[in-house]
Amino acid sequence: MTRQYAVRPVRAYEWREARALRLAALSDEAAPVAFLTSYAEASTRPDNQWQAQTRDSSVDAGPGAAARLFVAETDEGDWVGSVVARVHQGGEPDSGGAAVQHPSGYVAAVYLAPAHRGRGVLADLLAAATGWLREQGLTHARLHVHTENPRARRAYEKAGFVATGAQITAVNGLELEMVRAL
Repeated sequence: MTRQYAVRPVRAYEWREARALRLAALSDEAAPVAFLTSYAEASTRPDNQWQAQTRDSSVDAGPGAAARLFVAETDEGDWVGSVVARVHQGGEPDSGGAAVQHPSGYVAAVYLAPAHRGRGVLADLLAAATGWLREQGLTHARLHVHTENPRARRAYEKAGFVATGAQITAVNGLELEMVRAL
């Protein structure tokens, strides 16, 4: 049987599912170089933080939302992947702490469960995130990938992201900036 996937934005009431998927991502073997948050830190957050985070990045947050969380869902209803698209306004700090000069799109928290990799699902997640950023009137999307995460870098390159040469030092080490025109 061929698995089918739907990629869609989350709803505010789906915070429990969003939490479970995020904790699964933070349990992945690549998590130490893929994410800035640890499982230990995230697993102790109270429910109201998960609720607010999901609400603020859900389709229910409305057209003025600064972020949108997209998930990949199997035809059986299992959540197997996620990506967050974020709008950084001019003057706001980016993930490296530098002030953003102009409004820009940012892609973060990318995850796909190992059993579902290599099936084009990640490309669909990234397409949803960059499509939403384009709808926000942005012309480019950026992301950062750890220098010790070549699998993720190859996936981003396949999705059209190109290394800019810029680097940041994050809490988990050195990360490369990648950009893609929308």
